[in-house]
Amino acid sequence: MRNRMKEKLAAGEPAFGVSVMIPSPQIVEIIGAAGFDWVLLDCEHGTLTLESVELMAMAAEASGITAIARPVTRSAEHILQVLDRGVMGVQVPHVNTAAEAREVLAAVKYHPAGRRGLAAGTRAAVYDSHGTLADYVKAANDATLVAIQLEDQPAIENIDELLKVDDIDVFFIGPSDLSQAMGHPGNPKAPSVANAIETSFRKMVAAGRTPGTPPISTPRPPVGRRSAIAAASMARRPATSLIGASNGRPPA
Repeated sequence: MRNRMKEKLAAGEPAFGVSVMIPSPQIVEIIGAAGFDWVLLDCEHGTLTLESVELMAMAAEASGITAIARPVTRSAEHILQVLDRGVMGVQVPHVNTAAEAREVLAAVKYHPAGRRGLAAGTRAAVYDSHGTLADYVKAANDATLVAIQLEDQPAIENIDELLKVDDIDVFFIGPSDLSQAMGHPGNPKAPSVANAIETSFRKMVAAGRTPGTPPISTPRPPVGRRSAIAAASMARRPATSLIGASNGRPPA
């Protein structure tokens, strides 16, 4: 079990991806062909069902990119449902405190690191066809990526405590919700919002943690070091213009 996105971040390299809100394995294949590293399957804002998440995860694997999913909520139930479809990580919305971040980890990880429900017959466990279930548990705990979204004012206020939580792989700033929470809906470049984002980035980097953000709507995303960058939303930009704009490659 390999998670190329997680490996790339661990090596100190940026990873570029695309958020998809509509159910289409073909779009995932296009993203892979364009040279991106990962795809976010957005169940919070999109129309993806669990069945489409599974099919799109298959397309990602066939295309050599990493599929992660944004569950509908940060509840353990919603996290489990997308992980059992075979995605290699989650990007969990609206995590505001260290206690909530630890609850996310508990939902993602199997014993002894967490309490994720274990079933042999899932796609994630390769239908119990390779090795033992205990082997799968260890591999999944090591390979599954955990990203939390900081998109509410309490998350920014609690950033120092959040950054102390071990095993969070990516701290992802959600500029749209954050701008709304701070009284400037749709304008993450408003001075107070931009300052909150920039200050959070600096704290992430100083703490040796991995930041993430959509660069098209935030000030100076931290692309010079390991970072998870969502290059575009497929709900807003069709695949053809995305590929044309990048000449078949993710942004450098």
